[in-house]
Amino acid sequence: MSGRRLLLWRHGRTEWNAAGRMQGQSDVALDDTGRAQAREAAPLLAAEQPDAIVSSDLVRAHDTALVLAALTGLPVRTDPRLRESNFGPWQGLTSEEIAERFPEPHALWRQGKAFTVPGAETPDEVAARMLAGIEDALDATDGTLVVVSHGAAARRAVGALMGWPYDVVGRIGPLGNCRWTELRHTATGWRLHAHNAGPVGGPAVPVASADVEPPSAGRLTPAPAHH
Repeated sequence: MSGRRLLLWRHGRTEWNAAGRMQGQSDVALDDTGRAQAREAAPLLAAEQPDAIVSSDLVRAHDTALVLAALTGLPVRTDPRLRESNFGPWQGLTSEEIAERFPEPHALWRQGKAFTVPGAETPDEVAARMLAGIEDALDATDGTLVVVSHGAAARRAVGALMGWPYDVVGRIGPLGNCRWTELRHTATGWRLHAHNAGPVGGPAVPVASADVEPPSAGRLTPAPAHH
């Protein structure tokens, strides 16, 4: 597997992202800003010459993936294992509402610590299914694979691939809408090459709790060119 690359691309913004509403596995569509973000980011990812695209089957991820597919001519394969974490009773609530109704797990979540919510997936469950989906896609791909997924799920996937414990994963910066993480495989395993890569600038968006990871409002540099 050495020499392979994995680009974990988060979907564009949705109205729930903008409102700070937890999405989880709720099937919320991209808003106008999210579609613009996808159009801005896709040419940069196309320049990375991906060999395959696999996406969460949730519409916000799949529609983001289709923008890249239109530029590359690649098909988009969907896999429900790449969905966002299922946050059970948190889904549809704002961060303030979650804090009021679930104060203890909300406080742990904000601190990047392990937490459990009845009716929701555990972080380990999310990591396991993400890892299985990504490894199956990698087995069917030579070269560079783009995985279009979600903020929290992508972070758990990175932790699983890198072999990081929970507290280390919790220190990874949130992945902004239409930003990506790049991992490269070497003889010694996966290495983190870039995080929160994407277009410089772009429209500022409010910090939101939706998808657990707040969208980035900062100016970020593009991913380094691959040679």
